[in-house]
Amino acid sequence: MPRTVQWAVSVSILNGLFGLLVAAQDSRYSPHGQQIPPPTCFTMRGAWEGGYVPCTPFSHQEWLKDVTHWRMERRIRVGYDPARYEMPELKWTQSSFMQPQMMVHDRYFYDPVAGKYTVDRYLDDLDKRYGGIDAVLIWATYPNMGIDDRNQLDMVRSMPGGVDGVRQMVADFHRRGVRVLFPMMMWDQGTRENTKEWPDAIADLMKEIGADGINGDTQDGVPLAFSLAAEKIGHPLAFEPEGGPHDEGISWNVMTWGQYTFQFVPTVDRYRWLEPRHMVNIQGRWLRDKTDDLQFAFFNGEGWESWENVWGIWNGVTPRDGEATRRVATVERGIAPFLVSQDWEPFYPTHFYGVFASRWPLGDRTVWTIVNRDEYDVSGRQMSVAHQEGMRYFDLYHGVELKPELEDGQDVLSFETEAHGYGAILAQPGEPDAAIRALMAKMKGLTAQPLASFSHEWKELPQQLVDIAPTAPASSAPEGMVRVDGGDYLFRVEGIEIEGSDDIGVDVQYPWEDSPRRFHEHRMQIKPYYMDKYPVTNADFKKFLDATHYHPNDSLNFLKDWKDGKYPEGAAKKPVTWVSIEDARAYAKWAGKRLPHEWEWQYAAEGNDHRIFPWGSCDWLAPVTAGGTYACPGQKDPADAPAPVPDKGRTMAAASDVGAHPRGASSFGVEDMVGNVWQWTDEYVDDHTRAAILRGGNHYQPQGSIWYFPQAYRNQQHGKLLLMAPSYDRSGGLGFRCVKDAQ
Repeated sequence: MPRTVQWAVSVSILNGLFGLLVAAQDSRYSPHGQQIPPPTCFTMRGAWEGGYVPCTPFSHQEWLKDVTHWRMERRIRVGYDPARYEMPELKWTQSSFMQPQMMVHDRYFYDPVAGKYTVDRYLDDLDKRYGGIDAVLIWATYPNMGIDDRNQLDMVRSMPGGVDGVRQMVADFHRRGVRVLFPMMMWDQGTRENTKEWPDAIADLMKEIGADGINGDTQDGVPLAFSLAAEKIGHPLAFEPEGGPHDEGISWNVMTWGQYTFQFVPTVDRYRWLEPRHMVNIQGRWLRDKTDDLQFAFFNGEGWESWENVWGIWNGVTPRDGEATRRVATVERGIAPFLVSQDWEPFYPTHFYGVFASRWPLGDRTVWTIVNRDEYDVSGRQMSVAHQEGMRYFDLYHGVELKPELEDGQDVLSFETEAHGYGAILAQPGEPDAAIRALMAKMKGLTAQPLASFSHEWKELPQQLVDIAPTAPASSAPEGMVRVDGGDYLFRVEGIEIEGSDDIGVDVQYPWEDSPRRFHEHRMQIKPYYMDKYPVTNADFKKFLDATHYHPNDSLNFLKDWKDGKYPEGAAKKPVTWVSIEDARAYAKWAGKRLPHEWEWQYAAEGNDHRIFPWGSCDWLAPVTAGGTYACPGQKDPADAPAPVPDKGRTMAAASDVGAHPRGASSFGVEDMVGNVWQWTDEYVDDHTRAAILRGGNHYQPQGSIWYFPQAYRNQQHGKLLLMAPSYDRSGGLGFRCVKDAQ
């Protein structure tokens, strides 16, 4: 047979086989990512597009048959195993509807002044604002991780009280009936390497602190090895990947985030449809209107990631969204056994376009969850159900019994759903049990006031600069300090946050601004001051300790690289690190100095000629040219650079001695401003977050991920470090220098 004919036959056979494979999953409604599309008849079409054709009972049954077949075949193809949904240790996930991602830096969660976790305060606030939560994802890592070589588990261990303190904090959540998850980041391969494999290391720590689950950050499914490692040590964990797992992964990933693209008609969640016991928490962190999140969740009988503190940027729920959350959560908790029904029927026919219902049968009882996607109230005849003698109907959302109209063998149900609102109907023979009666009584009270009466206005959270008291003025330069003459100064700076774009609320709010934002510019008068020529060294800090016997209340990680009150051999001239902003302030007060305001630090670095770096415009990180020429004039080798060569290993090396890079001096003669250690400056607070502005970057650059704490080497950039507690805030890459006011 000629080669061309052989090729043609081969292609024909392959095409035939491919056609059989496609036919085996031949569905008009195949999922688009995580979302299964609704019946096509719900798509509104103009006359020029063929016109709109209303849905009928036939079109609904055709859609339901199609997606049911897809589910049945898909389960076979992936070898679906439901065993983990039947494990008693993981049953809690099936009613875990409201789950915020909570930053450990949230001021409602930890009080740094009292030095204690405030779990009750945190939960009481959520109870008051939107009806409370079922689980919490405690976030201790990104965006701070990577400022030194602590890995993701080290960051958890750095929380106040260490492992013992975290264990008690988890128990405090459990006491209030709230389950606890922590994240894992498999992108974290640039910081300190574990002595154990990741599945074992994570399982061991979660067992030690008593956590219930793990969120797989950036992961499209958490591998089975992690579930097996947890089960091997007798502490099963619920795994919740951020992205949807491959379908076979729902056998061991019993939870998922919902990463949805919203449209007018709700979509059906792929994983929820494959296994209704699989809990999905819809995540829309940047959305300021939560209506889509809540309505898609209610339609799918699933939950919401009620995430407000987004990397220290407050995106709080509005009063209307808070009240809607309270009502959705109350109903879902009250009917949770229905919402895992294997006979779930999405898009149960309703009378009005824009009102969508899911049917959830359980024995001889049935619940419908209903959302009104219209911009207007809908009332009257909304749904018909095949008549059964003795069947009674209850409007769970409004807490009243309905009296159906019997028409042609159908019970026609009339009730109200307000614009962008919700409904829930129960059908059952006889009197409801005590739990349903209690639910109806509660909902009747909640819905006496319409959602429309609550404000839907979103507001940013204002920030305040923490005051820095002036020092006694000096008439001449104190030892080790240089004079920085004041003058008219145009202060320009931008935050380097990885996320948040240029949205209001990102970065900080200077005293002359009316809201937090990323980009800043302000003309000011700088008064003269004296600045430390170098960052405070280990030897300097030892003098302070010897003179004052200073010992912080929260001592975890304090001077972590020292031993028995002594700094390492040969480290006298290295910048002191592993000191919190409180430790630095204590030193400054003892020395008769203070920490610099950020604009003072920047003015000393760039002067009025607005240098890119303290030494000028040459970038010491620029690659060496083919002729062996460095970017900075006069530089002959890396050691002669104006700043240290970055350390890119997994284990963080020690900082350079101060004064080792004299070419890096600013026009005022201040040295070691960039690339050796970050330096504490100002602190900003709002109702939920404390954050410090760090300047200068450091010598440590963990590799392999864009998510590590970014460097701010340029004079017009700053880093924003979220603050929690001294133990957590201290870092091997962070030191400080002081200033003193001048006469």
